[in-house]
Amino acid sequence: MTVERQALGRLAEDYVARRLTCAGWAILERNARPGGYRGELDIVARHGRELVFVEVKARSTRAVAGPPSPVLAVDRRKQAQLRRLAAAWLRQEEISERFAGLRFDVAGVWVEPGGMVAGWEYLRAAF
Repeated sequence: MTVERQALGRLAEDYVARRLTCAGWAILERNARPGGYRGELDIVARHGRELVFVEVKARSTRAVAGPPSPVLAVDRRKQAQLRRLAAAWLRQEEISERFAGLRFDVAGVWVEPGGMVAGWEYLRAAF
């Protein structure tokens, strides 16, 4: 992954984390990398009594290739990977809190060339 793409992704993750925090969510962990697995969980949060794994996808407003919306980049293969990572995270973490539910949400962020967020969308229980 290029440095530019990493910066775009970090900006989008920061933006989504701030929005969730302002909405009263508790961010439990960011960029979680369960041992023995490739990949990461962008945001692990508590929303009310639910444990939520949030995948964040960013897209430049100048992008000409790829899906029309960043959230469409979370295909079946990516969903399966996120499920495996979440299961591994749950196994390795000692969580004292009981959750009423668990879900996977997806956030898509459009970013202007200067680093300004042009818009975002949020899919609750996306898969």
